[in-house]
Amino acid sequence: MVSVLDPEAQLNALLGEVPTEIDVGRRHRVFCNRNLRMDTIEMIGFDMDYTLALYHQEKLEQLSIELTLRKMIENHGYPPEVLGLDFDPRRAIRGLMIDKQRGHVFKMDRHSHVGRCWHGSRKLTAEERRDTYRHGRIDFSSDDYAWIDTLFGLPEAVMFVALVDFLDRASGGAPVDYVKIVDDIRRSIDEAHADDTLKSVIKADLAGYIQKDDNLAETLHKLRSSGKKLFLLTNSAFDYTDHVMRFLLDGERKAYPSWRNYFDVVIVSGAKPAFFNERRPFVQIDPATRQPMSGEVKALSAGRIYQGGNVAAFEEMTHIRGEHVLYIGDHIYGDILRLRKQHMWRTAMVLQELDREIAVSDRLEGQIRDLELLDRRRRNLESEIDYQALRSKKLQRLLEDEAALAALSAGHRARLEEARRSTKASLDSLRDRLRMMTEEVESLEDSIERAYNPYWGSILREGNENSRFGEQVNDYADLYTSRVSNFLSYSPLRYFRAPRRPMPHEQ
Repeated sequence: MVSVLDPEAQLNALLGEVPTEIDVGRRHRVFCNRNLRMDTIEMIGFDMDYTLALYHQEKLEQLSIELTLRKMIENHGYPPEVLGLDFDPRRAIRGLMIDKQRGHVFKMDRHSHVGRCWHGSRKLTAEERRDTYRHGRIDFSSDDYAWIDTLFGLPEAVMFVALVDFLDRASGGAPVDYVKIVDDIRRSIDEAHADDTLKSVIKADLAGYIQKDDNLAETLHKLRSSGKKLFLLTNSAFDYTDHVMRFLLDGERKAYPSWRNYFDVVIVSGAKPAFFNERRPFVQIDPATRQPMSGEVKALSAGRIYQGGNVAAFEEMTHIRGEHVLYIGDHIYGDILRLRKQHMWRTAMVLQELDREIAVSDRLEGQIRDLELLDRRRRNLESEIDYQALRSKKLQRLLEDEAALAALSAGHRARLEEARRSTKASLDSLRDRLRMMTEEVESLEDSIERAYNPYWGSILREGNENSRFGEQVNDYADLYTSRVSNFLSYSPLRYFRAPRRPMPHEQ
């Protein structure tokens, strides 16, 4: 017997499954900080490293640490024993600050107050943090501090922590030049990049170091098919870019014989953030020889490779400006902050760590709700203590006022004395409850934080506040997500709306 479908059912059968936003799991969503209408975006740009190309972070860190240490031994006089130190990758997350003078590494909240702080593997006490950092504002522009704001920078902090411990022990109590440690690490990493030591290893084993995203090609195709122009803007040189992009995209779709066919403009060696605040010229690169070609670049054409350049010339030659451009990158300073502060391009940030952050928060959803409930109860209890303390003080003042007491009967005076004793007993009981509740809150909070990272907690939070890094994501990234292919679940014409954020008095 043939079943007869009504017209609506027939249409649904033809369409198949049409996903809506509620069908997209949190780990694959694009989150919105500032309203953005995708139908007004004419051109979308992409960084490469940690944006289109996501790395196997732990393996890349191990390689970076090993090559850096060898440079430090060969070129900067460090003993071979440093190769055997324990370099725990959990010792670093994005958003940390290195205090080069004191040898500390710390994390700040959105108000730039120092929260957790470590000297090597020793955690500073609350008193030490307060004495060191609470008597004046930190000058972030000072050379005394190094900001860890990229995933490429994490090995620097991991090495710094281990070398501080090692050199503190080796010094026998003599002062250690922590500034030199930071500078030697940075120079050695630069040397490994300059002589192609690091990237040659990655190029020889791309599958071992780079995550191949099966949905990336389809995502780029969907955006192109909606009429948007796409461009690549990376700081990597063409040779490395070509190797990585071929691995990611070549052979994924028949309509695109080469990765370069996905993009209307390809810019390598972009030198961001200089691309956004200097007037460096565009130079065309010969893909065969990988060498610069002579002649002034007067137009940006598909199928060609350019290096250098600047945002003003880019807008002039593409005839697409300001809020009609969306740039997707991973670097809060080089990709996102400069664009929001100095230009009108819209921004989306790829946070590779967001995938794990959401997985942990989903797993601990019940504990997080319990913590929020306990914290509300604690605030209510503190309010009750404030009330009882004020009542106790008023009763005490009355009992000490001889003139007022003289006007009262003995019975009234007795009742006042009884009220004072009762209030004090109630206050003592409430304070005992508060101590126990605070211990419970701190224990649960510590358990949750350690699930994200045993030393630093969540990259986006510091205590009850956003971390400084989390606040910068909130302030400067219009959108954020864990990978570019998450855009595949959304219409290229979507209106991303930021959620209403109530102020404390509205909650």
